[in-house]
Amino acid sequence: MDERLRAPSPSPSPTPTLRVREMALADCPRVAEIRVRGWQTAYRGMMPQAYLDGLDPAEDVVRLRARFEGAGEGVMSLVAEWDGEVVGWACHGPYREGEVRTADAELYAIYVAPDRLARGVGRALLRESVARCTAAGHGRMLLWVLRENTNARRFYEKAGFAADGAEEPFEVDGVQVPEVRYARVLGGS
Repeated sequence: MDERLRAPSPSPSPTPTLRVREMALADCPRVAEIRVRGWQTAYRGMMPQAYLDGLDPAEDVVRLRARFEGAGEGVMSLVAEWDGEVVGWACHGPYREGEVRTADAELYAIYVAPDRLARGVGRALLRESVARCTAAGHGRMLLWVLRENTNARRFYEKAGFAADGAEEPFEVDGVQVPEVRYARVLGGS
């Protein structure tokens, strides 16, 4: 076959752009949707289904805006954008021991849109949170994860976190869903 008659081979599709930035108040509706869909996906079978089905992004956005506007010193919310669309959210700040904030950092939350799981979004958000907490001088980062959430536990373990033996009761609609604490030394690690 004459080379000149061959159809040109399709060019490879461009690599999507993933960017992590500080969250803005205008991001609250999308972040609320990601949080609710994240709970409904990640916690299926670990929490009462009726509770998960009843979660509403419109109600969550009200709580999220209030938290965002009232965030204390050192509390930072980040979003991940995939080709300009917000597809993930993380929030970190000082570790809370009851009402007291300690010198350690805490990853309060991290959620990725279910259709963007396993594409590096969560890793990028976690990496940025760890970097910012390290730069702020925190010696460790702690987080709480549902004991039965093996996917999340593997995710954190791959990122250098390890269960430190602490457990906390957590109850949803009368059902116990205990959490375990994970820790990672920051700085030289």
